[in-house]
Amino acid sequence: MHINEFDFELPAQLIAQHPPKERGSSRLLVALPEQKPIDSQFSQITDFIASGDVVVFNNTRVIKARLFGHKQSGGQIEALIERVIDEHTAVAHIRASKAPKSGTELIFEGHLHAQMVERQGELFVLRFHSDETVWSLLETHGHLPLPPYITRSADDKDDERYQTIYAKYQGAVAAPTAGLHFTETILQQLRDKGVHLTEVTLHVGAGTFQPVRVENIAEHHMHSEWYEVSEQVVAEIVAAKARGNKVWAVGTTAVRALESAARSGELRAGQGDTNIFITPGYQFKVVDNMITNFHLPKSTLLMLVSAFSGYQKIRDVYQHAVAQQYRFFSYGDAMILGNGRKD
Repeated sequence: MHINEFDFELPAQLIAQHPPKERGSSRLLVALPEQKPIDSQFSQITDFIASGDVVVFNNTRVIKARLFGHKQSGGQIEALIERVIDEHTAVAHIRASKAPKSGTELIFEGHLHAQMVERQGELFVLRFHSDETVWSLLETHGHLPLPPYITRSADDKDDERYQTIYAKYQGAVAAPTAGLHFTETILQQLRDKGVHLTEVTLHVGAGTFQPVRVENIAEHHMHSEWYEVSEQVVAEIVAAKARGNKVWAVGTTAVRALESAARSGELRAGQGDTNIFITPGYQFKVVDNMITNFHLPKSTLLMLVSAFSGYQKIRDVYQHAVAQQYRFFSYGDAMILGNGRKD
């Protein structure tokens, strides 16, 4: 398919620049197969999930991955940590007038020193000079990495609101944003209804915002992200399928984790890197329904949901969302999609 088939017109004012005043107060567009879209509220989401269904959350935690500083020679530099390798080493995206060469000393805020060790494609290996771990240094000196379409700097409010309330394991540089809508009240309502809640981990990388630069999407090289699916999750899902219940994934990252764990044709526990690229034509093996936000034009995430619900269905849903002035992207509204691919 051609990249332009995943383009759409989006008025700039529909791109949410701030979270809603209260977590869980967003709108919800219900777009299940063979049904017309239903305009609802996220607080009503329990109405659409049946007792006995399994809802799978991504429990990754966003790190303060953005660092500002300069080269020892004086040039300004910005680093976005993509992945922590060990206690003192990380790989990062670098923004600078001239890319640093191997051996270059970098000085970030708080007199934090690091050396650029080598390049790995578009990424740079940084070794930090400190007795503290990279995790600790980022927590002290780093900034929350809001997505590029949010045209303001992160503030203290974002430190809370750009994390899910169930975030546990550090490693993401972008939030699994479908999960940002959930409150403890909604989670408890689901438990009280008899819905099974379980968690996987997928550390979202900055590649999730990278544009697709090829015209033929089959030529796109997907970025890798680390994931883990436990034996407990597998058991919950197998039991749900056996009793005829549905498996819900909260966000495209939970979808990618589950479908990666089922690449052999059977869902298996495991962990590792995944570069699974889901486009129209893909046969889903695990997920029945998805809770997700609205995605960028020409993005791999838009391709994933088009594969999930059907290309024309997604075009119609997005047209409806624009017409009804839903809020888009990370701090925007949510929708429910069903696996109803017809094309």
